[in-house]
Amino acid sequence: MPTRPGPLQNRVTPFGEVVAVPERGTFTGNRGIIHDPATRTLLTRRWATKAWITCLCEFRGMRREAMARRSWTELFFLDEATALAAGHRPCFFCRRADARAFQAAWAAGKGTGLPRAPEMDAVLHDERLKWRTRRLHPLPRPVPELPDGTMVAAGGDAYLVRRGRPWRWSFAGYRPGGPEGGFDALVTPPSTVAALAAGYRPVLHPSVMG
Repeated sequence: MPTRPGPLQNRVTPFGEVVAVPERGTFTGNRGIIHDPATRTLLTRRWATKAWITCLCEFRGMRREAMARRSWTELFFLDEATALAAGHRPCFFCRRADARAFQAAWAAGKGTGLPRAPEMDAVLHDERLKWRTRRLHPLPRPVPELPDGTMVAAGGDAYLVRRGRPWRWSFAGYRPGGPEGGFDALVTPPSTVAALAAGYRPVLHPSVMG
């Protein structure tokens, strides 16, 4: 198969958009089959299932050539906080311990019993989309009071909240500081924010670990 010049369109923003940039990210994941393996390009649809998951880039020595087979479409995220903001959840296959921790935090955050994966997927699908476009939410509380790993928006940019402070997101990493004005909306789905508040700790990019 001839090599397609330039990066593939499989990098995901916190808003769930799938774009082509050189940066690869630290996590992969999928939303079902949304590409044509013959051309290694995306189809018009941006999901084929409500199960949007976040996976390890390496697992048990398995290697995949991105978008080369009629299998799930490999998407890439800067870090887990980016994937959660986009509406994904941990995979129960390659990230079983993390998926169970997320499941337990989801239940604790909502005050319910342990949800099944399809139940979480249905809730997240409703929270991340509105009429097939991205759905944002009002801020539930001031940004300094949001749990670590939450993403918020301002002027079309995404910001990670860590220790009560905003860090501006980019495909290359984060840099500290917020906008001059206030924040516009919550990017991370509310149910995921509840899980973060209940103790789930997503893996963050090294640029924000200092």
